[in-house]
Amino acid sequence: MTDPMIVSGTANDIDSLRLQLIAGSEKIQQQLIPQLAEMGNEGLEVLKEFLLKRRDTPATWIDGKAYQALYNCDAPTAREFLQTNFPEGIVPLKSDCGINYNPLQELLARQDYQAADRLTNQNLCELAGPQAAQRKWLYFTEVDTLPIQDLQTINRLWLVHSEGKFGYSVQRDIWLSLGKNWDSLWSKIGWKEGIKWTRYPNEFIWDLSAPKGHLPLSNQLRGVRVIASLLSHPAWHKT
Repeated sequence: MTDPMIVSGTANDIDSLRLQLIAGSEKIQQQLIPQLAEMGNEGLEVLKEFLLKRRDTPATWIDGKAYQALYNCDAPTAREFLQTNFPEGIVPLKSDCGINYNPLQELLARQDYQAADRLTNQNLCELAGPQAAQRKWLYFTEVDTLPIQDLQTINRLWLVHSEGKFGYSVQRDIWLSLGKNWDSLWSKIGWKEGIKWTRYPNEFIWDLSAPKGHLPLSNQLRGVRVIASLLSHPAWHKT
């Protein structure tokens, strides 16, 4: 439901919409961004200005939504703007292991969450070393060796490009709020219903209609030790 404070998106309203985007609440900003993206060049210019004004502060999911609106629109000028001003996206792609997180950033910007989930698992295995990369899954003992900076980069990409719904830190917050009760967590994030586990891939939800914390996935067939190590990693205790 559109907020009644938002002015309808005609050309004469563009200055009002610009002010609301800058000063409005997250709820108003969330509604305005797709509205502006549909207004043609004038609306896209407002989104460009918005991102440029905020580029010196850490990106939030609102920045991610504005970035996605430009990234996924058909206007060549929008893509040119992003390539010029944000060639690697709006999240710094820092890695202690030299891993290129641009492919993950691009999948998340397109909201291709299923492919992004597969790539995230691949990246974690690469971080754990050649044996994990070859077997394509992690031992829980390998999780502690994952670099803090890389985990934070992966997590920030998920947060920024999912309206703050997905990411390991989101799962951790839910887990802690439930007293670290695993059965409650599985139910809360949609990985289990009653005694029935959600089956991969068709029963998982690969869009923003999913429950908060639904993604990225961790394979529970080998028990909870891997996700327990992930959610207890020191990456979440450091900014």
